[in-house]
Amino acid sequence: MFYTFSTCTYIITYYIIRYRRKTVTENLTLVFPEKSKEEIKRIRKAFYKHMCDMFLEMTKSLSISREELIKRYKVINLEEFHEFEKKNKSIITLMGHYGSFEWSNAIDLVSINPCVGIYKQIKNKHFDRLAHRIRGRFNSRLIASHKVARQIIKDKQDGTVCAYGMISDQSPKINNAKYWTDFMGIKVPIFLGGEFLAQRLDVIVLYLQVKKVKRGHYEVKFIPISENSKKEEKFYTIKKYLQLLEEQIREEPEYYLWTHKRWKHRNAEKPEGAIID
Repeated sequence: MFYTFSTCTYIITYYIIRYRRKTVTENLTLVFPEKSKEEIKRIRKAFYKHMCDMFLEMTKSLSISREELIKRYKVINLEEFHEFEKKNKSIITLMGHYGSFEWSNAIDLVSINPCVGIYKQIKNKHFDRLAHRIRGRFNSRLIASHKVARQIIKDKQDGTVCAYGMISDQSPKINNAKYWTDFMGIKVPIFLGGEFLAQRLDVIVLYLQVKKVKRGHYEVKFIPISENSKKEEKFYTIKKYLQLLEEQIREEPEYYLWTHKRWKHRNAEKPEGAIID
């Protein structure tokens, strides 16, 4: 019944409302110039089906049990993750808008140390409250993105060891676009929050790889980026993260969030002092 409703939602969203179809088509055509129109169309349709599944899964988050969520969002290398947790260092887990990123709070149900979700506030207060309610299920701790630096620094000063989940493939505002590098073959400005915190606080940095096994079921794996982030070369962390995310997107592009305008600044004038890598 649930996924029948998702299929109906897909038909309305894709064929009738045509929600951001132009943006999705432009993004896919931009990053996959080698693919035919037929292949772009196939990926586009598969993406919309997944997107409708994902957003309905978000609503299910309001009622799903702990046991069911752990079963549906399975960490396949949990013992390895526990070994990182036992090192008495906080962890920053970098994620992308890939797979079911809204179910990542399931990790807090199986971790040793507290897991903290970092989120960007939504302008609409009603939707923001709903998103906060969904993401804060099971008493998961949340930090708004504009408060994250001082809160993680405070946790470190207090001796609190946590694992912080951070989505890092957003496009920064053009006046904050201090670093540009390739993502999916396109030179764009990169959000440096995770890079900045890793360099400053010497945390362990991991990448959360998400694989959709079937509708409503995901397998996630923690992939190490750095255990000594403070000693890494500048921008190593963010470049490694982008590489891992790009590999996933190229393998199964239908599970990336193509509706957001990730490459909108590609032709913009670079701010003074920007680093072009």
